[in-house]
Amino acid sequence: MKILFASSEAAPFAKTGGLADVSGTLPKFIREMGHDVRLIIPLHQCIDEGKFNLRRVAGFFVPVGERQVEAEIFEGRLGDLPVYFIKKDRYFDRPELYGTSHGDYPDNAERFVFFSRGVIEAANVLGFHPDVIHCNDWQAALVPAYLKTLYNADPFFGKTASVLTVHNLAYQGVFWHLDLPMTGLSWDLFTPEFLEFYGKINFLKAGLVFADILTTVSKTYSKEVQTPEHGWGLDGVLRIRKKELFGIVNGIDAQEWDPGTDREIASSFSARSLKGKDKNRKALREEMGLADTSAPLLAFVGRLAGQKGVDLLAEVIERLGDTDCQFVVLGSGEEHLQRLLVDVANRHPGRVAVHVGFDAGLARRVYAGADMFLMPSRYEPCGIGQLISLRYGTIPVVHRTGGLADTVSEFSATSGKGNGFTFRELTVESFAKAIQKAVKTYQNRPAWTRLVKNAMACDFSWDSSAEQYLKLYEKAVRMRTAK
Repeated sequence: MKILFASSEAAPFAKTGGLADVSGTLPKFIREMGHDVRLIIPLHQCIDEGKFNLRRVAGFFVPVGERQVEAEIFEGRLGDLPVYFIKKDRYFDRPELYGTSHGDYPDNAERFVFFSRGVIEAANVLGFHPDVIHCNDWQAALVPAYLKTLYNADPFFGKTASVLTVHNLAYQGVFWHLDLPMTGLSWDLFTPEFLEFYGKINFLKAGLVFADILTTVSKTYSKEVQTPEHGWGLDGVLRIRKKELFGIVNGIDAQEWDPGTDREIASSFSARSLKGKDKNRKALREEMGLADTSAPLLAFVGRLAGQKGVDLLAEVIERLGDTDCQFVVLGSGEEHLQRLLVDVANRHPGRVAVHVGFDAGLARRVYAGADMFLMPSRYEPCGIGQLISLRYGTIPVVHRTGGLADTVSEFSATSGKGNGFTFRELTVESFAKAIQKAVKTYQNRPAWTRLVKNAMACDFSWDSSAEQYLKLYEKAVRMRTAK
C-alpha cells in the first residue's frame, strides 16, 4: 500500500507532545512491514535543514481562498522513511508551532488550511499517488473534507481513502465563520451536519464527518469521546460515526526505551537482573538532593497542567510528604501549578524535589530510578509515560481513564497478576489510597519483585498497533472504492 502520513509535528524534527512521538515512530514500523509510507509535515523554524540533510525537491502552489500561495517541498529521511517538509516561511518560520505563552497564533486557520491543502497538492507534484492519507488531529483534518469535495473528481485522488486519528479531542481548531472562504469549501457545508459548530467552523469536525475511518489512541478513549463528559461538544458526531470509529493504543519504540542499553542512566538493568535499578534510585536521589533512605521513590514526568491532575498531585504530595515516601516531579506548564509544586517542595526538603522545565536525560533517569510513576490525569487519550515506566520497572499508579485503563491493570499479591495500581474516583482520597496500597506492596519484597517483573514483561511496542492500522487502511480503501 501507498500511505501518506500527514502531521503538524513529528519527532525528532518538531515536537510539542505525544502527537510528535506517534508521527515519528508509527510510519517507520509500517514501512518496515513492506509498505510505501511517507511522512509530510510543515518545515517549522525549529527544524535545522543542515542537521537533517534536507534538500529542496520541488516548488509548487497551494490554493488558499482565491489566492495561489507559492511554497517549496524539501525532503529528508528518518531512517528509511522518506519525510517531506512543506516550506512557507510566512506560516511556519515562527518560534513556536501553534502559538506563544500569550495564546494561539491569530492566523492558525490560514496556516493549517494551507497545510491541509498543501498535503494534497504536494502529493500530486511529487507524483506520489496514496491509497490512504492518514491525517492527525485538527491541523490536518481538512484533508478528508477536500478529498470528498474539491478533489473528488480528480483522477489522481478519486480513490484515495482517508483515516483521521484524534490524539486529543479537546483541541479542535475552531475559528470564526468568516474564515470559511479561505478553506475553498462551499457555504453549503456550513451546517450542523458538516462544518458548523455553534456558529463557527470546526476543522476537526470536518475530518470527523468526511474521513472514511476514524481512530483514537486507545479503546477506552474511543468510547469516552462518545459521551458528553469527554466529547467536547462532538460526542453526537462521534456517536453517528461509531461504526467507523476504532481505538488503537499507542506504542513505544522498545529499542529507544530500553533500560538494558540506555546510556543516559546510571546503570543498565533488565527483568532478569534488577540490581541496576537500586543503583539508579541511589543516583537519582543524589542528583535531586533527596535523603538517602529506604523509602519508596515516587515520580511524575509530564506537562504541569490541569488535565494531568497536577493539582491533585500537589495535594497528595503535601499530604504524604512527611510520611515514608519521597517524590520527584519533572515538567513545565501552567505557571500557577509550577509555583504550587515548588512551594510544596520547599516545605518538604529532602523528601520532595521539583525540577521545572524539561530535560530529556533527566526524564530517563527518573524513569529508571523511581519506584512508582504517578498519573492522576483527569482524562488521558493514551498516555506514553506509563508505557515507558513499565518498560523501566517503575510501577504506574494511575487514574482509570482512557489509555491508562487500557494499559494498567490492578496488581494482586495473591494471584501475582497485574502491572500497577489504579483508582476510579478523581479525588485526593482515592489517589492517596492507591499510593498507600502501592507502598504497602513495596514493603512486601517478593510481591514487589513479582510486580516489577510483570511490568517489564509488558509488550507495548508498535508492532501490534501497526498491524491494526494496516487493517484499517485496507478497510478504508474498500469503503472508498465501493462508493
